[in-house]
Amino acid sequence: MPLTFEDLLARARRLPRGGRRAILGIAGPPGAGKSTLAGNLVRELNGAGEPWVAHVPMDGFHLADAELDRLGRRDRKGAPDTFDAAGYAALLARLREQDTGPDGDVVYAPGFERVLEQPIAGALPVPPAARLVVTEGNYLLLESGAWARVRPRLDEVWFCALEETERVRRLVARHERFGKSPSDAAAWALGPDRRNADLVAATRHRADLVVPADAVAGPPPGARGPAPSTPV
Repeated sequence: MPLTFEDLLARARRLPRGGRRAILGIAGPPGAGKSTLAGNLVRELNGAGEPWVAHVPMDGFHLADAELDRLGRRDRKGAPDTFDAAGYAALLARLREQDTGPDGDVVYAPGFERVLEQPIAGALPVPPAARLVVTEGNYLLLESGAWARVRPRLDEVWFCALEETERVRRLVARHERFGKSPSDAAAWALGPDRRNADLVAATRHRADLVVPADAVAGPPPGARGPAPSTPV
């Protein structure tokens, strides 16, 4: 039977075991639907009840443009060495070690503002009560440098697969939506983004599950009844 979004919900719900927090990673090339899948999972798992799932994207660990300019890497923003990979791995370790009891502290993670194209410090709170953390990004399965510290901190990693023509179409549309001209959007999607996508595609075999495009989209908000109870 083809994998469905309902199958993904059930699998994610089973990840926290024995009172222990779990961290689910969602990897894939730019434009493959990682953020969409993560957002749909978090929305549906939390439902209308007390939130027990948090979303912490990798994108908050983009280096700021000023630092990319200093390093001479601005023209390939989005490549592996334009992120603070060690900082991201350290955050995942901290989320694993966070006191999840009633006296635990909130952990704050950085976010990413797409209109500004800049990271925003302390934008995403992860409360102690979060039993599942969903994180997504291109390089979760990369084995080079500090990126190699990421995979061991994740309980599972799912890989979003999307037909290449559609992936590029969506990526170009996203670049245009956030301010690039049509020609600049296409040049970036077929230049730096494609090089990054090829690198990410080579890590697909390390994923626990490959998610087809049809399984990414959940039901429209409000279309489902009350969410099942949280795991124990």
